[in-house]
Amino acid sequence: MKPRRLRFTREASGDLLRLFQFLADADPRLATRALASIRTALGACTSLGFIGRKVGADPYLREIVIPFGKAGYVALYRVSDDYISVLAVRHQREDDYQ
Repeated sequence: MKPRRLRFTREASGDLLRLFQFLADADPRLATRALASIRTALGACTSLGFIGRKVGADPYLREIVIPFGKAGYVALYRVSDDYISVLAVRHQREDDYQ
């Protein structure tokens, strides 16, 4: 199977910007590394779409844990034949997806 293309919903793009800005205020290089880790993990999903754990009863709705530092991030995504659609990204210490 050919790799799927990665796409971000408007909400997920906003999440990435919010997470980046939170870190960039204190350490821009750390923020850049965090964003690169998130993108690398999601890039792996393009070839291995079902690598993430299933969310609820929908087998195509998945989340992947992305380690970074003492905690990390969690990305919610949907698998289709052609795409990995990233729906949300949050820090592991946040309550839940927005």
